[in-house]
Amino acid sequence: MTTAAFDGTLTRDWMHRFADSVYATEAELTALDQRVGDGDFGNNLTAGVRAAQRLLDAQGEGSGPSATLGFMATAFLDEIGGTSGPLFGLLFQALSRAASGDGLTAAGLAEGAEQGLAAIRRVGDAAPGDKTLVDALTPAAAALRASEGTPPGRALALAAEAAWQGVHDTAGLSARMGRASYLGERVTGIPDPGAVGVALFFASAAGPVHALAPYLPDAV
Repeated sequence: MTTAAFDGTLTRDWMHRFADSVYATEAELTALDQRVGDGDFGNNLTAGVRAAQRLLDAQGEGSGPSATLGFMATAFLDEIGGTSGPLFGLLFQALSRAASGDGLTAAGLAEGAEQGLAAIRRVGDAAPGDKTLVDALTPAAAALRASEGTPPGRALALAAEAAWQGVHDTAGLSARMGRASYLGERVTGIPDPGAVGVALFFASAAGPVHALAPYLPDAV
């Protein structure tokens, strides 16, 4: 992935790899969420990528990166329930808007991630340190901005690395949002599932993730 911008085909392939990663790790995501949340995160994420793939397949080949990411946004915003679906939909929507006619560049990825983060924080009222997906998206967005001017594949690899570190960091946090906030110390040592989903998204740019265990803290 040395191109200066992701065209429609590369972006579409990334979305399909993300779907493959979600399918492969659904059971792990569900088990993780059962320990800290409602237990539906794996199912919701799977439903989201399945709905998105239906839209992508109906459109066929030839869509640009903005349209491809727009289909992802539509699927997650309009068809998926729970809290996570709309929040991921906001990220995809912002990335779609940031894609230019030249494709999806590292600068566009940074702009989209930052705008998506801002929208998620505004809607979800979450801040870094609250043990949510914000704790993975914040460092990922910063890594993308620091990588501006590099090939998007390289920028996404650095974003994935930062997001996984954010996942590890959530394990040591006390939850301040959602059901996990009522569980107190029982969620200490367990990473946030939403943060894992964000890391999974960025990591899938390079290839599908077949299992979460190698990426999660040893205590999980």
